[in-house]
Amino acid sequence: MDLAFTDEQEMLRQAVRGLCTDALESVRLLEDDPKGFDDGFWGQLASMGLTGLMLGEEHGGSAMGLLDAVIVYEEFGRSLVPSPHLESTVVSAGVLARAGTPDQQAEWLPGIADGRSILTPAWLEPDNSSGPSGIRLSAVADGEDVILTGTKRHVAYASTAERLILLARGETGIDLYLVDPKANGVTLTLQRTVAGDTQYRVDMDGVRVPGTDRIGAPGTGWATWHAVMLDALVLVAARAVGAAEAVHALTTDYARERHQFGKPIAAFQAISHSLADGITAIDGARVLVQRAAWTRDERRSIETLAPMAKMFATRTCRDVTGVAIQVHGGMGFTLECDAQLYFRRAKSWQLNWFEDDHLEELIARQVLD
Repeated sequence: MDLAFTDEQEMLRQAVRGLCTDALESVRLLEDDPKGFDDGFWGQLASMGLTGLMLGEEHGGSAMGLLDAVIVYEEFGRSLVPSPHLESTVVSAGVLARAGTPDQQAEWLPGIADGRSILTPAWLEPDNSSGPSGIRLSAVADGEDVILTGTKRHVAYASTAERLILLARGETGIDLYLVDPKANGVTLTLQRTVAGDTQYRVDMDGVRVPGTDRIGAPGTGWATWHAVMLDALVLVAARAVGAAEAVHALTTDYARERHQFGKPIAAFQAISHSLADGITAIDGARVLVQRAAWTRDERRSIETLAPMAKMFATRTCRDVTGVAIQVHGGMGFTLECDAQLYFRRAKSWQLNWFEDDHLEELIARQVLD
């Protein structure tokens, strides 16, 4: 088994790492910001062709594979890059590329690919699960239109997005719709989150949407959503691996430099063994993520590997960042310390994009069937 990356992939890694060098300062500045990302950084991603990462060349994209995207997302995680890349470039573009009509694809995919258009998904609802049973927002037919009523939460970058990719329950099942967040009846409310990132509550009170804005055939919305989410899960996992590696490195450096009782605290077994456990888990998570991405690029099923990668990598990141806080002591919780930035995002990533209960259900279903 050859786990080495190609020269081109290593060049991609170095290019993205160089672009993300100063991202941590932006993270602090953009916490709880209504927009939540920097236009200059987004423009640089677009100029590198990364806003069209996995879109086909026919839509203006770069046609990269999932393993290439994993490299990019490890670097995003290392620097905690705040951007709507996952929401727009991966998930929204993936939905439209998979199920959109030719007109919908022509209208939106080239703009997503070159960074001019940002779309974001709206799917989670208050007190509901992240599985299909959690979709309760109603879509009621009214002539040629559809009336949407209900609430979505944790909608990232909703105030900036040109359209929401919204999941709603209609007469034949779950459907996907393109919804203008500025339409009559739509109310956006900025939420406070553990990560300090930009998420909105979206309330819909009788929002009228043309039937032509449905994505895919009636009742096929969840099948499309699930297929696209498998790619997203792998990339969330890759981001967690990059973040875990970065925070482990800064914790190791601190343990070498901080002295107690006349020697570095890294010399104490409780700390050294925790760091050893951490780097072992990180390497395991990285291999699992890369295996999932490689399997996807080989056009084989990742129904089991994608949820496994997401669950294990985000748990690992949560554990490693927890150790980082403990090793730094009281300083670890201060705003000046980078460890708390990783710690808070690690928990957010674990909870979002399918929580562990749903991931375990997906894995168990594959194992038992």
